Amino acid sequence: MHRGVMLAHNWKDELDPTGWWMSEKLDGVRAYWDGRQLLSRNNNVFHAPGWFTAGLPKDHLDGELWIARGRFAETSGIVRRHDEDEGWREMGYLLFDAPEVKGPFEKRLAWLEKLKSPSCAVIPQIPCGGQRQLDSYLRNIERAGGEGVMMRRPGSPYERSRSHNLLKVKTFVDSEARVLGYEGGQGKNAGVVGALVCSALGYKGPKVTIRKGVQFKVGTGLTDEQRRHPPKKGSIITFRCQEVTDSGAPRFPSFVGARDYE
Repeated sequence: MHRGVMLAHNWKDELDPTGWWMSEKLDGVRAYWDGRQLLSRNNNVFHAPGWFTAGLPKDHLDGELWIARGRFAETSGIVRRHDEDEGWREMGYLLFDAPEVKGPFEKRLAWLEKLKSPSCAVIPQIPCGGQRQLDSYLRNIERAGGEGVMMRRPGSPYERSRSHNLLKVKTFVDSEARVLGYEGGQGKNAGVVGALVCSALGYKGPKVTIRKGVQFKVGTGLTDEQRRHPPKKGSIITFRCQEVTDSGAPRFPSFVGARDYE
């Protein structure tokens, strides 16, 4: 069991990114290695195969289980299952921190880069030269189908809480909602779920605010399998949008995934 993981705040445009560390924000599943097993941020066990974890150290690691850009739903489906081998052959454990190594981020990063395991690799960290470089880096990642950029303050410690030393930069918003029910599909989706009826958990960012409790529907982004077997009522999902309506509801939301693995 871990004592909590470091979580990010949103980037604020008035900040100067010069000197901060940039890395791609991966659309995978957060995973904490406690020296014995892989855990979600809420301490649920991921049943990874023994061959996958065999090369990991007894030290604690923080990273992301990830297959590729745009395959979050597949990744989260694999980690939820208890059949240990299926799907893990494509999985990688991408590391971004070493929680119990004392010292600034640069020392922890240097320690990570000395690890040797076939299942894991260190996410490249790039020193930012200024706002123009950050904008270009973000634009290139999003054009390639990536999610965004993570920014780490130089010299910062590992904190087991949400921290202003770790910030996420995106041109769209990821937020969460609770599933209230379902709307039947039409046309090619007749007989299955057309959309999830949801209640927003609320989000306040520098440019977008989603009102807590506002109801909306999410149909875009659901796979055929998810339409046949949708997330259960009461479960929490992640959705993505760029804008909100005047009532504070997400406009053109897209389903990202269910969060029941956490």
